[in-house]
Amino acid sequence: MDLDETTGTAAPPGAEPAHGLAELFPTAYRQGRATTVPRIVVKPAPLPPPASALVPEPEDLDAALAPVLDVLAGRRLAALTGAGVSTDSGIPDYRSPGSPVRQPMTFQQFCSSEAFRRHYWARNHLGWRHLRDAKPNAGHAALAALEARGLLTGLVTQNIDLLHVRAGSRAVVHLHGRYDRVKCLTCGAVIPREQHDADLVALNPGWRERHEHVADVEVAPDADVVLESTAGFRITDCACGGVLIPDVVFFGSNTPRERVAAATAIVDDAAALLVAGSSLAVMSGLRFVRRAARAGHPVVILNRGPTRGDDLATVKVDVGTSRALPYLAARLPDLAP
Repeated sequence: MDLDETTGTAAPPGAEPAHGLAELFPTAYRQGRATTVPRIVVKPAPLPPPASALVPEPEDLDAALAPVLDVLAGRRLAALTGAGVSTDSGIPDYRSPGSPVRQPMTFQQFCSSEAFRRHYWARNHLGWRHLRDAKPNAGHAALAALEARGLLTGLVTQNIDLLHVRAGSRAVVHLHGRYDRVKCLTCGAVIPREQHDADLVALNPGWRERHEHVADVEVAPDADVVLESTAGFRITDCACGGVLIPDVVFFGSNTPRERVAAATAIVDDAAALLVAGSSLAVMSGLRFVRRAARAGHPVVILNRGPTRGDDLATVKVDVGTSRALPYLAARLPDLAP
């Protein structure tokens, strides 16, 4: 589907208009030169399940998680986590049942023009501190405790929020990158997000203060803030003149090979795979479920709502991770010497 003049993306039905071309390229549209703006084919993001797919939390946690304990006891685990682990820390997700339909900006859009980059950075400039200020919850702490006891080979996360690290986890692979770094697409330089933020503040005095009320209303999972107009926002490039981009995997782009290799090693070194808070809607996570299943290793999925890996799961429980993970951490026995 080609982009049209109003949306700029092939947004799914029901989605809010995202990254609109008329707003991104106002001069071209005023002068009747709409054909000069980038024309990009965008694959729609997977739709979240309807709210009706949400199963009530189990009242009897002992009964719900007994099969999980039976499968995991005595095995060294690999953990794979998604956005559902961080929702109780105040960070929304993309695909839990009933979530708003969103169309995140793609890597191709970001690289295609300064207008897209301005739009992205203006919105992220308001929202990224939401990730910085979030605190780990009981689910994060439980996984760190399991690792400290030697029950985890490591943790593979699709989240960019660093909450696993803050909770004390050490062997962590951030499949989709991390929010606290910015990198140059030309020279490869890595810049702390705090430093980049200070540069944007200097270029846009008063911007954050004028829009602070927006940041309090709706922040997307990738720290994008719903903001109608980003006209006038100024961005900065690398000292080498290259384009600066968050050190995260954009929708539609590939996970770096070295991260996939590191995550694969964690999964292969384990005797079972525990999936927590992921719908497995994208291949970056689903591939590890398929790999563990092919190896004959048990796969346990703890998630509120259906996942793409349900048919491969040895046990699937519709339960919140902030309840289930501390329960398991308190009851899984130490491994035999």
